[in-house]
Amino acid sequence: MLLCRISLVSQTLPRWGRRSQRGGGLLLRAVSFSSSQSGSGQGQYRDTVLLPKTDFPMKLTGQKLLDKELEIQQDCKFADLYSWQRERKAKKEFCLHDGPPYANGDPHVGHALNKILKDIRNRFEMLRGRQVHYVPGWDCHGLPIELKALGELGTSGLSPLQIRQKAREFAEGAIARQMAAFQRWGVMADWDQCYYTFDGAYEAAQLKVFQEMHSKGLIYQDYKPVFWSPSSRTALAEAELEYNAEHVSRAIYTTFPLATLPPNITKEAGLDSVSVLVWTTQPWTIPANQAICYMPNAQYSVVKRLDNSELLLVATERTANMAALLGTELEVVSTFTGSQLEGGICKHPTIPSKEVPLLPANHVTMAKGTGLVHTAPAHGMEDYSVASQFKLSVDCIVNEDGKFTELAGPELHNLSVMNEGTDRVISMLKECGSLVKEERCVHSYPYDWRTKQPVVIRPSKQWFINTASLKDKAKEALQKVRVLPESARSSLLAMLDRRTYWCISRQRSWGVPIPVFYHRETGEALINKHTVSHVAQLFKEKGSDCWWELPIETLLPAAVLKKVMGDYIRGEDVLDIWFDSGASWAAVLEESDSRADAYVEGKDQIGGWFQSSLLTSVAVRNKAPYKSLVVHGFAVSEKGEKMSKSLGNVVDPDVVINGGKDPSTPAFGADVLRWWVAESNVFSEVQIGPNALNSARDSISKLRRTLKFLLGNVHSFDPRSQAVDPKEMHYIDQYMLHLLREFSIKVTDAYSEFDPGRVIRVLQAFISRDLSSFYFSIIKDRLYCDPEDSLGRRSCQTVLEEILDGVTRSIAPILPHLAEEVYLHAPGHDEGETLFRSGWIKSSSVWRRPGLEEAVEGACAIRDSFLSSIPGKNSAQYDLTIAIEPGLLFELMESLQEEPTSTSSQLCELMMSSRVKLCSELPRDLPSDALLKHGTFLINLEGGVIREDSAYSIAVVPTSAARCPRCRRFTAESTDCLCPRCQTIVSQSQ
Repeated sequence: MLLCRISLVSQTLPRWGRRSQRGGGLLLRAVSFSSSQSGSGQGQYRDTVLLPKTDFPMKLTGQKLLDKELEIQQDCKFADLYSWQRERKAKKEFCLHDGPPYANGDPHVGHALNKILKDIRNRFEMLRGRQVHYVPGWDCHGLPIELKALGELGTSGLSPLQIRQKAREFAEGAIARQMAAFQRWGVMADWDQCYYTFDGAYEAAQLKVFQEMHSKGLIYQDYKPVFWSPSSRTALAEAELEYNAEHVSRAIYTTFPLATLPPNITKEAGLDSVSVLVWTTQPWTIPANQAICYMPNAQYSVVKRLDNSELLLVATERTANMAALLGTELEVVSTFTGSQLEGGICKHPTIPSKEVPLLPANHVTMAKGTGLVHTAPAHGMEDYSVASQFKLSVDCIVNEDGKFTELAGPELHNLSVMNEGTDRVISMLKECGSLVKEERCVHSYPYDWRTKQPVVIRPSKQWFINTASLKDKAKEALQKVRVLPESARSSLLAMLDRRTYWCISRQRSWGVPIPVFYHRETGEALINKHTVSHVAQLFKEKGSDCWWELPIETLLPAAVLKKVMGDYIRGEDVLDIWFDSGASWAAVLEESDSRADAYVEGKDQIGGWFQSSLLTSVAVRNKAPYKSLVVHGFAVSEKGEKMSKSLGNVVDPDVVINGGKDPSTPAFGADVLRWWVAESNVFSEVQIGPNALNSARDSISKLRRTLKFLLGNVHSFDPRSQAVDPKEMHYIDQYMLHLLREFSIKVTDAYSEFDPGRVIRVLQAFISRDLSSFYFSIIKDRLYCDPEDSLGRRSCQTVLEEILDGVTRSIAPILPHLAEEVYLHAPGHDEGETLFRSGWIKSSSVWRRPGLEEAVEGACAIRDSFLSSIPGKNSAQYDLTIAIEPGLLFELMESLQEEPTSTSSQLCELMMSSRVKLCSELPRDLPSDALLKHGTFLINLEGGVIREDSAYSIAVVPTSAARCPRCRRFTAESTDCLCPRCQTIVSQSQ
C-alpha cells in the first residue's frame, strides 16, 4: 500500500464537484427505518438497529423559543461571562472600544446591527483565549436629549440646573431601555462598569484632554463665521449637519454698478456705465456684501445686451451661458484678464453710500454663475478668508433666531432671513433696478441634523480647535490604521481635508461646561492649566452640575484667585458632544498610551466619532486611538429605503424577538436577529424585513436538523474513553477530520476579518456539501447497523463528535443561545460547564495526513462517475467494477480495498454500491446491460517532480443480491434472510 503526498486532478469532473453530486438521498432510502414499514421481515429487526436518540428538539418556535433563550442566558450565566473572562489568565487582550450610542430614544435595528456585530467579534476573541476589553458607553449630552426632556415646556423660565436635571433623567431612562435590549440580544459586556459622558470621572478625563490641547495652542477663541442653527439657537460643527439634496433656494442674478474703473483698464468710450453681474443662492446675504471676487488668471469681458444695451462684466467663458439664460445676444465690447480688475470699486445696489471693492480670490470657479462672486464675510467661510486677507468688515446682520438685526436697516429688521427676509431683499433689488433674473435652484444645503431645519452661516465668538495644524499628523497616523472596507479610507481623508477648524462651543445648558471665566467688564477670558485642572477635579468629585452650584471663589483655584484682579463670571457655553465622545479613549482605555484593537461603527461616524477621536488623540498623544476601523452600513428596509414611520417600514428589534400584537408577526428570538446581522454584507446597506428574517429563521432551522442528527448519533458515546485514535480510523473518517480542520481554519480567518457573512457561507457549504450530501449519506449503514462497540462505528462516532463540537463552536459567536443549548446535550464535558468557558474549535495537525486526501478524493471522482451513470436510481442496487491500470492510482484504491471483491470495504462504503470489484482491466464477460464509463487522472507527486496519467474504467450492472431486511443493503442471498454481517450481529444479541 502506497500513501504519498500527491494531488489527483480528475479530467472528467472538477475537484470540488466530487462531493457535490447527488447521493445523499440514495443511502437515506436504503437505511431509513420507519415504524410504519411492513412486509416480509421488515420491522422485526428495528430494535437491533442503533437509531439516533436525543432530547434536542428539531424545532423551537413561539413562547417555547423565547423561554429557552432566557433559560440559556440564566443557566449558562451570560451576565457573568464578561467578568469571568476578565479574571482568567490570558496572554493577549483584545480591546474593542465601544462608540457610545445616543441616549435619546428606544433601541432600534441600527443599534442591533452595531452591537451584535461587535459582540460576534468579542465572543470569538474570548473563545480563542484572549481577554476581551469591552466597556459599553452612552453619549448623554446634547440638544436632542434636552429638547425631548423638556418637550413642550421649552427652556423658558428654567434655570440651567433645572434643564440639566430633566435632561439627565431622560437620558437615564433611555440608557436603561437600551441596556436591557442589548443584554436580551446576548451582548457580552461589562454592564456593571459602563461609561457615561455625564459621569463626573468621565468629564474630568475629557477636560484633561481639553487642557492639554489648550496648552498646545490648539484650542482658541475667535470671532468667525460658523454654521448656526436658528431652530436650535446654537453653533454647529460639520459633523452635526445633514445635507438636503432637495433644498430649494431662490437664486438671483443682480448687478453692482461699477463706480470706479480699475486703473489697469484703459478708459474707453462706452465703459462708463458698466455693471458687475453676480449670482447667489442666498439673496438675504446681499445687504452684508463687502466685496466682489474675481479669478486673477481668468479672462473677463464687458458685454452689451442687444435687447436693452446694458453693459455687464462677466467671465469670458460664462458669456454663452449668460446669453442663453437672459434670452438675448451678448456683444463683446472689451476683454481683459482678471488681474486687470484690481482697484475697481462698485456701488452697493441697496446701500448707495457703500463702496464694494473688486478683489482677487482663489475660491472663484467657472462652474456656475458669472465668474464674479458676491462676498459677504460674515456669512460665508471662504468669504471670511477674503476678509481676513484684505481687512474687511465682518459685521453680523443676523441674530441667534435667524432674523435680521438693526444693522440690516429698518426695512429688514426682525425679518427671518430664510423666509420673508429673502422676499424683501429681492423686492428691494427689483425696486432699485438691479435684479436681472430670479430662478428656482434645487441644490444640496446644510440642515441641523437634530431639528431637520436649514442652518445659516453667521459669525459669533466661539471656541475652536485648529484642525488645520493637526491635519498632516492625523493623516500620517491614519496610514498606520487598518480600515475595513479599505474604500472608507478615502472618505476619512477627504473629511480631514475639508475641515480647517472645528467649532467646539455650544450655547446650551446640557453638556460639559467649557472651563473658562470672563472678566465682567472687559470680557477677557481667564483659562490656563491651573484653572482647568482645578475644575476637572471638582467635576470628578461632584459632577459638572457644580459649575452652576458653586461660587466663583470655589471654582477658581486659590493660587489663581490671589493673582487675578477684578470681577469674573463663569462661561455659559458647553462643549460639542463630538468632543465629549471623541475624548472617550482617555476615559475608557485602561492605559494612557494604549490603543484599541478596533473601533466599529456606522459610516456616518467617518465625519463624526472616528474623526473626533483621531484628532483629539493625535493632538494629545500623536497617534490614533485605534489600530483598525470597521465601517458598516445602515439598516434599511427590504426595498433599500431609509426607515421612516411615515413609510411604515420601521423594524422594531423588540418585535422581531418577541413578536407583535398582530398574530401574523411571529416571535423570531434573539438568535434570528443575530443571524440576520451575521449573514448580511455589513460593509454596505443592510436590508431587513419579513423576507430577511424568515430566511434567517429557516437557515437556523436547517442547522438545528444537522445538529440534531449529530447529537442523536453520539448519545451513547463518551469521547473521553471511547474515542478512536485517528491513525486507526477508516480513511473516510480521517478524511472528514481533514475537512473539519480546513473548515475551522476558514472560519477562524473569516471571524478575524470581521466577516461573519463568510463564516455563514463556509458553514453552510460544509454542512450541505461535506456533511449532508456526502459523509452522512455514506456512514449511516456503519452507524446504524454495525455492532455498537465496533471499531468502525466508534471511529465514525469519534468524527461525528468532533464535527459536532467544531460546528457548535463555529456558530457560537453568532448564535450563542443555540450553541449553549447544543452544548448542554452534547457528550464529553462536566456538568455545569458551558461552551463559552471551554474554548475555541479544537483541531489537530495530525488530521492532515499525507496521501489521505488524494486517496479519498480519487475515490470520490470515481464515485461521481458511478452515480452519474445511474441518474435517479438507488446505487445500492448495483455492483460496481473499477478497472485501473497499474500505478499510483491503483495503489491508492488498494488502500481503501485490499481484497479484489468486497461488499464491506471502505471503497464499497464510499461508492454506496452493493459490491465493488477492483482490478487492472475490465472482465471480457460483462453482461450486455452493463453501463461503461471511462476517465483519466493526472497524478502529481509533491512539487510536480513526477507526473503520471492514470486511466480508469468502470462497469455498472444490477446486483443479483437480495435486500437484507435489517440493513436494507443488497447483500443478502434472498429477501427472507439476513446478510452475513447482520446475521452475525443478530445472533450475538440473542
